[in-house]
Amino acid sequence: MIIATQCIIHYGFLISLGMPHALGHFQFTILVTASVLIAAAGYIINDINDVEIDRINRPKRLYITRYFSEKKALNLYMILNIVGVALGFLLCNMINKPGFALLFVLISALLYTYASFVKKIIVVGHILISILVASSIGVVMVFDIAPMYAYHHMVLATPLSVLRDYALFAFLLNFLREIVKSIEDIEGDKNGGVMSLPIIMGRKRASRLASILALAYIAILIGYIYIFLYANLFCVIYLLLAICFPLLFFSVKSWSASSKHEFSRLSTIIKVVMLAGVLSLGILTLTLTYAA
Repeated sequence: MIIATQCIIHYGFLISLGMPHALGHFQFTILVTASVLIAAAGYIINDINDVEIDRINRPKRLYITRYFSEKKALNLYMILNIVGVALGFLLCNMINKPGFALLFVLISALLYTYASFVKKIIVVGHILISILVASSIGVVMVFDIAPMYAYHHMVLATPLSVLRDYALFAFLLNFLREIVKSIEDIEGDKNGGVMSLPIIMGRKRASRLASILALAYIAILIGYIYIFLYANLFCVIYLLLAICFPLLFFSVKSWSASSKHEFSRLSTIIKVVMLAGVLSLGILTLTLTYAA
């Protein structure tokens, strides 16, 4: 998902529309590689800290202790993190923006913080991981657009606002998925000391909260379409079919869902919607190119 998101932004949006951008092919490859390695390290440290929880929630997908010892997993975490951050430093020196390297360090530190204790704090963990998911868009904005913005601000103002809106919607969708995942994982989370929304509110109330949030997201998206995209018929049709209708289906199913299997399916629906959202940027580019 990270690779698809960043490649569509760089190649399928900025380059396809002839927008000024700071990164060449090799530099962009370094950015994507660093992003993926740091994210992978984050997954590993999260799995290390969740071994006991995952014995209950995902016994068939428990890789650490079954295929890897915790020591080997920790070593792999360190290697991926060091290489990812080092590539980030290399990229920043290549584009003469050494201060930007702090962003890679910050993301790595926040992933560790989330896995270690923040995810156990009600709502805060959902917000933090959703910000980190949205950062896969944010880093492209920082490295590909920000260095050029002072010289081309008139041209880049609209693309930057579009990507900001995409990052915001990625945050909202992932926040919704985190709620669904916490409902699905409620038994293991109780044993692991996680204070999730379903544990505090109860499974039924949390499920209905997710249903209401999905309806709110639909309303927000329809409002966005009405204000900014009403003249782009193909993009409007795509967003209605690929985003709004699946979210409506999610909302209906979430209202009455009760089993772990149902919540697993709902989580998958949100992942599909997130992918469709990423692809919509390519659809937007094609319609703008065709209109031009």
